[in-house]
Amino acid sequence: MKRVCPLLLAALLAVLTACGAEEPETAAYAPAESERLVIYTSHKEEVYWPIVLEFEQRTGIWVDVVAGGTNELLERIREEGDSPGADVMFGGGVESLESCRDCFAPYTCAEAEEIQERFRDPDGLWTPFSALPVVLVYNTKLVTEGGVTGWADLLSPRLRGRIAFADPAVSGSSFTALVTMLEAVGGEEQETLSRFAENLDGRQLEGSGDVVRSVAGGTDLVGVTLEETALKRMAAGDNIALVYPADGSSCVPDGSALILGAAHGENAKLFLDFTVSREVQSLLAGEFCRRSVRGDLEMERSMVPLEEIPMADYDVAGASGRRDAVLMSWAFYLGEEGEA
Repeated sequence: MKRVCPLLLAALLAVLTACGAEEPETAAYAPAESERLVIYTSHKEEVYWPIVLEFEQRTGIWVDVVAGGTNELLERIREEGDSPGADVMFGGGVESLESCRDCFAPYTCAEAEEIQERFRDPDGLWTPFSALPVVLVYNTKLVTEGGVTGWADLLSPRLRGRIAFADPAVSGSSFTALVTMLEAVGGEEQETLSRFAENLDGRQLEGSGDVVRSVAGGTDLVGVTLEETALKRMAAGDNIALVYPADGSSCVPDGSALILGAAHGENAKLFLDFTVSREVQSLLAGEFCRRSVRGDLEMERSMVPLEEIPMADYDVAGASGRRDAVLMSWAFYLGEEGEA
């Protein structure tokens, strides 16, 4: 569990370094329960840290953060049941949150009317955070411009064994990408799953963060990732370019949710409000290469307007409902050798 309260750390350090001081009673420095908040997050530290720190400084609420993978944390929430260890789940594609609907309590955040309608949950069980188009990336030294244009290319024998794709049972964004591919390619779902698994040549990566590294390093020619990740690595100078699949992408938001039975529910609601506030959402594009879910903010000029990106018919609730079936079929077609 990671602490992010600088005032507490400073106080403890002063006590610990005082000459002749006895071992401090840390309980004396801990805040009252009414001033606490526990967050489970699948965001990278570079995303959650500044947001949580600013929230602490504005509200005086003491925040504990537990970071991990989306599926890992959702499973933990399920296991904790009626005695939740956290108040908020912060991160994860909303179809992953949908699959855990019985673990969350409905809440309509402040300024909900400013959120674009296409990103809202009509039942209010999750709050969108950022919009994340799925993209393809390719190595610019090994693949010519126009050499990869869409999902159909990932079924071509010429790319067999040279495709970077993260395990969709571990990576929420990879599951989103897999369902996007099924919708975009069309036809018989099992055939597409079988052909794609065969073209991976029995190999998938552990996490979505490995995809761009593998492509940039030349181990793979092409990969499947999120726009955010691709833009960050391109800005850092990696030898990659991104492609919005001509046969259809998706733009599923990641989100946050109030955990059912949360011990610090009111503080959790304040945090959910903060994640979609104008202040936080204004930072998304410039700081995190993400798209805001609000409709009253101008889009970063360097980003392609969503209206210009071909979109597959992606249904969040439908993707959530078929999650287990898709993953079971995927594991079958990939086989035991598909473990990263």
